[in-house]
Amino acid sequence: MARKRFQRFLLVSMVLFILIVVAFFISMNLGTYPLSPLDTFKALIGSGTEEGSLVLFSFRLPRIVLALLIGTGLAVSGAILQGISQNELAEPGIIGINAGAGLAVVLFISFFEGSTGALGFLSVFAMPFFALLGALLAAFLIYVLAWKQGITPVRLILVGIAINAGFNAVLIIFQLRMEPNDFMQATIWLSGSIWGANWSFVLSILPWIVILVPFTLWKAQHLDVLNLGDQVATGLGASVEKERRILLIAAVALAGASVAVGGGIAFLGLVAPHLARRLVGPSHHFLIPTSAIMGALLLLTADTIGKNILAPSEIPVGLVVSALGAPYFIYLLMKTN
Repeated sequence: MARKRFQRFLLVSMVLFILIVVAFFISMNLGTYPLSPLDTFKALIGSGTEEGSLVLFSFRLPRIVLALLIGTGLAVSGAILQGISQNELAEPGIIGINAGAGLAVVLFISFFEGSTGALGFLSVFAMPFFALLGALLAAFLIYVLAWKQGITPVRLILVGIAINAGFNAVLIIFQLRMEPNDFMQATIWLSGSIWGANWSFVLSILPWIVILVPFTLWKAQHLDVLNLGDQVATGLGASVEKERRILLIAAVALAGASVAVGGGIAFLGLVAPHLARRLVGPSHHFLIPTSAIMGALLLLTADTIGKNILAPSEIPVGLVVSALGAPYFIYLLMKTN
């Protein structure tokens, strides 16, 4: 049985990886400045035109890599939150973690005047830390307010929704006090926009993904035990609250870093783990890597659609994901007892 699950996991991963490669090359070719497959290949090997190489290496490739990294981070964060809460509706954008990270980044933009502010180049790398602080604050409030002789799935979701509404209200207040340019930047970013399409933003999020995703895989067995329920997990010798807090911090850090460079992209952390669970089952040893690949594929596809469907105008990727994810969320609400 275990061998069959592993074989299914390998097959699903291979198919998803092939789809990512296809989406990768399609995204490289499409855009306001069209590149044919031959032009793209020549640019990749260094024999293309100067304009083609500039478009590919300075704009499209960093944006594609960012989409893959952000999709991975949000999907794994959602898988962790669903595991530790034993709630299929848990997701960083729904329970307020994205809103907390967004508030911190908006405050950063307000006080440091965006990426051209007082910190200069270092602001690119400071933003994920500010986002992490905001996400940690949201997670702390959710955890404390939801605690009542333990954490129940219903209380976690309800408190998270309330925290999400509160942070969004504060966000609007600070946005109204911004300068017009900063206000527009914050509005587009909060809609979910991979606006930092350069290699500096890739470097700012890369360490978080490279460190925390393998760490989550290492903790996959603990997530499986937590899914059995607090009483059973305690009976098996697990330190339930300790492991829950550690995994919550990992989920918050992944979501915060992703929000810092990708904005308020909701529903991705909900949809990707659910689709992965349908394909490979509930075991987190298979669920987490499949969720990561699925999240990367979904966000890259959504970003390709958003920047090309109304070209030269661009739809924020967060709106495309929401348009696809909201119906699925309603479907899950109708299914959930």
